[in-house]
Amino acid sequence: MNVMVIGNGGREHAILLALKKSKRIEKLYCMKGNAGTAEIAENVDVDYMNFDAVKKYMSEHPEIDYVVVAPDDPLAMGLVDELETMGKRCFGPDKNAAIIEASKAFAKELMQKYNIPTAKSQTFDDYDKALEYLRTQGAPIVLKADGLALGKGVLVCDNLKQAEEGLKDMMLAHSFGAAGNKVVIEECMRGLKYTPGEEVSVLAFTDGTTVVPMITSCDHKRAQNGDKGLNTGGMGTFSPCPFWTEELEKEVMDTIIVPTVRAMNAEGRKFKGCLYFGLMRTDKGIKVVEYNSRFGDPETQVVLPMLKTDLLDIFEAVTDERLSDIKIEWEDGACVCVVLASGGYPLSYVKGKEITIGDVGDTVLVHAGTVLKDGKLVTNGGRVLGVVAKGKTVDDARKKVYAAIDNISWEGMSYRTDIGIKYREG
Repeated sequence: MNVMVIGNGGREHAILLALKKSKRIEKLYCMKGNAGTAEIAENVDVDYMNFDAVKKYMSEHPEIDYVVVAPDDPLAMGLVDELETMGKRCFGPDKNAAIIEASKAFAKELMQKYNIPTAKSQTFDDYDKALEYLRTQGAPIVLKADGLALGKGVLVCDNLKQAEEGLKDMMLAHSFGAAGNKVVIEECMRGLKYTPGEEVSVLAFTDGTTVVPMITSCDHKRAQNGDKGLNTGGMGTFSPCPFWTEELEKEVMDTIIVPTVRAMNAEGRKFKGCLYFGLMRTDKGIKVVEYNSRFGDPETQVVLPMLKTDLLDIFEAVTDERLSDIKIEWEDGACVCVVLASGGYPLSYVKGKEITIGDVGDTVLVHAGTVLKDGKLVTNGGRVLGVVAKGKTVDDARKKVYAAIDNISWEGMSYRTDIGIKYREG
């Protein structure tokens, strides 16, 4: 089979690296791709948000048998629907189901309607009413832009002044564009042991009937060590989550994962693809922080390297609604990913800095914002590379990653040095 992956970031490179292990795949394509995907797939220079251009390319290349739509924007805009109308088999939810990520207001209403545990919240499209509610609630408090904002549309505000400024930026200054026209104001959840709470990401394969969770991972969304600084798309991950137990997994399956899939079916929005559950363990039980309608980034970079089952087999089983026929197996051990970013990210940064890579041992470099220019590897985004290693333990894996980072450099390179030490006892 010939398989196309839509997207150009680290998630897409990680998906391609997993698909490359399949003996059933003859050729891989990536639209648009990056310098890393170019090493294992044919990069296709087509803007995947230009659906007419995508369909034109697909009609001219009937040899492409299967398409994986990986990023949130094309899913939310209905690229899967467009491709399936052409007769292309796809992995990813249709537009009707992708709303679970595309609208935080929809997601909150769904959880409230079907009694899925989440933080108390209200949604506003009127600034004055939002401000009034904000002042009655006080701080700490969380503000969420309703729409998609590259993973950065969430503000955790420690005091009322910060919250008022954040609300003004979102709704009046449009710091997140149209995504902030509607805002969800949410209580700041408190952790069982840690402050503000213990977050865990659970990605799950589902065909709308069967749902199979993947191994757990923990993301680091803030730009600086100690979970300080601005929200980013993710500065690193590790797997597995240290506080995850069989009892907690059963609770999450019974109260969150299965009820969510059933709720989407009840709403006439059957979800087929990868459903991402951002969860928090709080002093009042485990609750949903957010849903994503696709593989997380950089969670994918630590989850898929541990997958033993052929990823294409799983994808096709989801498409054909026969996921119950597949036995999904995982390696033992741990995996760590540290994201290397451009200086200034997640605010302004300069592209085109030449990247120097020395001996990185047995780590894998997952490319995100990279491009080859005049034969040189240069930066082409905010998050540039993910350095990934497997080990018997998280400590073992993180030592390999940070040893490799010592041999990678470019002007302004920045990264967190504390990935993989969250939620340790004592």
